Amino acid sequence: MDNTLSTAAPARAARGSLWQGLKDAIRGTEADYTRIPLRRAVFLLGVPMMLELVMESTFAVADIWFVGKLGASAVATVGLTETYLFLLYAVAMGLATAVTAIVARRIGEHDASGASVTAVQAILIGVLVSVPFAVAGTIWARELLAIMGADAWALEHGYRYMQWMLGSNAVIVLLFVINAIFRGAGDAAIAMRVLLVANGINIVLDPMLIFGFGPIPAMGIEGAAVATTIGRGTGVVLQLWLLVRGGKHIRATFAHLGWNAEVALNIVRTSLGGIGQMIVGMTSWIFLMRILASIGSEAVAGATITIRIMMFTMMPAWGMSNAAATLVGQNLGAGRPDRAESSVWQVGAYNMVFMVAVSLLFFFFNEQVIGIFSDDPRVIAVGAEWLRILSYSYFVYGWWMVATQAFNGAGDTMTPTKINLVFFWLIQIPLCWVLAVPLEGQASGVFWGVFVSETSVGLFTLWLFTRGRWKRARV
Repeated sequence: MDNTLSTAAPARAARGSLWQGLKDAIRGTEADYTRIPLRRAVFLLGVPMMLELVMESTFAVADIWFVGKLGASAVATVGLTETYLFLLYAVAMGLATAVTAIVARRIGEHDASGASVTAVQAILIGVLVSVPFAVAGTIWARELLAIMGADAWALEHGYRYMQWMLGSNAVIVLLFVINAIFRGAGDAAIAMRVLLVANGINIVLDPMLIFGFGPIPAMGIEGAAVATTIGRGTGVVLQLWLLVRGGKHIRATFAHLGWNAEVALNIVRTSLGGIGQMIVGMTSWIFLMRILASIGSEAVAGATITIRIMMFTMMPAWGMSNAAATLVGQNLGAGRPDRAESSVWQVGAYNMVFMVAVSLLFFFFNEQVIGIFSDDPRVIAVGAEWLRILSYSYFVYGWWMVATQAFNGAGDTMTPTKINLVFFWLIQIPLCWVLAVPLEGQASGVFWGVFVSETSVGLFTLWLFTRGRWKRARV
C-alpha cells in the first residue's frame, strides 16, 4: 500500500506539472527564456508556435478542399496564383525573419524600448512593401496568370481570385510581420490566438462565399479570396490592438511611433538575407510549377494539393523551429551562446521524431490522403506519387528547418541565402527540368529532382551549423 501511494503521488504531480505547463504555454508567461530550464523554455515557446502554424496550415488545407469542389482548373488557379504569392511570402517571411532576430536580441539584452521601436519600424516597412504587389495584382491579374500557362477557365473565371489575393496583400504581410514581433519577444501565445481568430473566420466564410448561403450569392473561386481577406484583415486589427495594449514582453506606445531611419535600415539590412533565401527557394517553385503546367492542369492540381498537405504536416515542425530561432536570438543577446546551441539540438531531436511519424503516413496512405481533396484519378496519382517520394526525406527536413532557423535567429540570414542559391537554383531547377523534359520523366522527374536537391540541402545546412560561426553574428 505504501509503495503504491509513493509511486502514484509522483505520477499525479507529473501530470499536474504537464497540465500547468500547457496552460502556461497557451496563456503566455513573463518567463525569462534565457534563465528558466531549457526544456521548459522549449515547451513554453514551442507549443503555441506549433499550434499557431497548425491553424495556419489547417486553413490552407480547408481552403483547397472547398476550392477542389470547383474542379481541377480552380485548384490550378489557386496554385498558379500562389506562385506569385510565394514572392510576396518571400518578402514578408524574410522581413519577419529579421524582425524576430532583432526583437529577440533586444529582449535578451533587456532593451524593451529598443524592441518596441523595432516593432513599429517593421510595421511601417511592411506597409510600404505591400504596395507594388497590390498594384500589379489588381491591374494585370489576367496577364500574370497567362504568363504561368493558365488554361481558359482560369483566364475567364479565376483572375478575380488573383486580384483579391494580391490586391489585399497588405494583410498577409502584416500578419506575418506582427506575429514575428510577438514570437521574437517571447509572446508566442498572442501570435497563436491571433491566427485562431483569423483562420477561424476564414474557414467559416469559405463555404458560405464560395457556394452561397441564404442571401449570400455563390461567388465561386472569388469567394475563397474574399474570405481570406476578411479573416486575415480581422487578424491584423486584433494584432495591432494587442501590440498597443501590451503583451507579456513587448508593448508599442505613442513614444515609439514615427520613422527611425537607423532602426529601419538595420531591419532592412538584416532582412535582405532572409528575403533572399525565401525568394531563391520560392522562385524555384515558380519554375517547377511552370514545368508542371506544361504537362497539364492535373499535374498542377496534384502538386498544389500535395503542397497544401505538406504545409499542413510540416507546420508543427516549423513552429518548433521558430521556437529555436527565438531561443537562439534571446540567448545570444544574453551572452549565452552554449545555451543557444543546446536549444537547437533539443528542438531538432523533437522535430526528427515528429517528421518520421509523418513520413510513415505518407508512405502507406498517400492515395487516401490525396483522395480527400480530389476525386480525379490523374490528380490523385500525381499527388500520391509526390507524397510517397517526400516520405523518403522528411526526417532530414526536420533538422534542416531547425538549423536554418538557428542561423536566422542569430541574425546570420545570408548563410541560408547562399545555401539556397546553390541547391535550389543551380541544382534543383536544372535537375528537375532534365528529369521531366529531356528524359521524359514528366511530373515524376520534377518530384525526384526535388527529393535529391532538398535532401542534400538539409544535410549540408546541418553540417554548416555545427561549425558554429553563427554564434558571432551581430544585429
